Amino acid sequence: MPQALERADGSWAWVVLLATMVTQGLTLGFPTCIGIFFTELQWEFQASNSETSWFPSILTAVLHMAGPLCSILVGRFGCRVTVMLGGVLASLGMVASSFSHNLSQLYFTAGFITGLGMCFSFQSSITVLGFYFVRRRVLANALASMGVSLGITLWPLLSRYLLENLGWRGTFLVFGGVFLHCCICGAIIRPVATSVAPETKECPPPPPETPALGCLAACGRTIQRHLAFDILRHNTGYCVYILGVMWSVLGFPLPQVFLVPYAMWHSVDEQQAALLISIIGFSNIFLRPLAGLMAGRPAFASHRKYLFSLALLLNGLTNLVCAASGDFWVLVGYCLAYSVSMSGIGALIFQVLMDIVPMDQFPRALGLFTVLDGLAFLISPPLAGLLLDATNNFSYVFYMSSFFLISAALFMGGSFYALQKKEQGKQAVAADALEQDLFLEAKDGPGKQRSPEIMCQSSRQPRPAGVNKHLWGCPASSRTSHEWLLWPKAVLQAKQTALGWNSPT
Repeated sequence: MPQALERADGSWAWVVLLATMVTQGLTLGFPTCIGIFFTELQWEFQASNSETSWFPSILTAVLHMAGPLCSILVGRFGCRVTVMLGGVLASLGMVASSFSHNLSQLYFTAGFITGLGMCFSFQSSITVLGFYFVRRRVLANALASMGVSLGITLWPLLSRYLLENLGWRGTFLVFGGVFLHCCICGAIIRPVATSVAPETKECPPPPPETPALGCLAACGRTIQRHLAFDILRHNTGYCVYILGVMWSVLGFPLPQVFLVPYAMWHSVDEQQAALLISIIGFSNIFLRPLAGLMAGRPAFASHRKYLFSLALLLNGLTNLVCAASGDFWVLVGYCLAYSVSMSGIGALIFQVLMDIVPMDQFPRALGLFTVLDGLAFLISPPLAGLLLDATNNFSYVFYMSSFFLISAALFMGGSFYALQKKEQGKQAVAADALEQDLFLEAKDGPGKQRSPEIMCQSSRQPRPAGVNKHLWGCPASSRTSHEWLLWPKAVLQAKQTALGWNSPT
């Protein structure tokens, strides 16, 4: 590691951005090509649709769920070492999977080990962008997201070509060499100078009397530091968002896994079927950065939650079009429409989380968010595989995807609207209380101490809808005056007892 530190927003930051784009293309773009091997693996191991679909589900789940572990490694060893470690693990997993004799070995090698390595490389490269870019951070993230689109475009074409010439075992062996490029990208990431002052390390506390309890307490503190279960209990918006996204994830990855087998089931040529995934990736090259820049505009700041729900709704509706027809040109139109909604989801999913959770709590909230989403990714493809085995009809898989996406969009949109109205009601009550307090101060004078009766009336409960805020509680005979301010203390106490107010004394 060189002693000289790179400067933020310097010339080397653009080299790191290029490395991040390549890393994202190698990692996040890879799961979209698994559908090309679906039929081949199913025939090789004589497995059902449900058993075969566990491979992409484990890979994608580990890619998301290992986020907290990646954060620990980044904090201990830095982004450069973690990215290179991820490249080595992803390569070893793919090389070992080429020698698999059953699906269980494939689950562990290409599923778990490769997914773990891809998670380390991907999340570490994203983290380092926040240090290298300060003034152009939004632009850097938008450009880095193009790497995912390039990966989605190129991985299916490369997979189809290698599968025809080398078979799936030879293809996975070549993929092991391709993932070693993550090590090169990690080597490019030099240490960067930050404005954050070094933390002062306190003396470690004395060891506990019982080592077992101390180990449990340390594990509990680590989990609390990286997983925001306390935010889940106290932030209703965060709870709604996690539940909605988890429900939508049960349907969102299904087209990427089953689109190629679905097209081949409708007698579409294998080359054309692989081209469908590339169309989605190529469209996202232009749509994803555009959606990211639009989502960052201040005009959309208060509406991003609803735009995300709308993107999910459109994504679910487009899946209904795919289920209606298996013609190649209909599927091409579906891929273009799917790309629009997919780019909106990709651009907004983390931005909405930033809007809901304070930034000082965002890393912990993101850790729990990725873990729970990973569980949904783990369940989704096998569940669709069970449905496919029971019906032997790929159309039901896309109907299932539409159901989860549309219901999640309606749930989140309605819940966010209800929470917004509730918050507006609380703000209106607080504003009325402040206005009433100012009115009483103006009546009594700035230096006069108000009586207990008036102080009690100024802290009253919210008035019913349609009642004037200055006359709430006035008797019918005094609607044209403010005699209620001078009510006797006994009358006020009786009114308090009836309404459940606290005692004025």
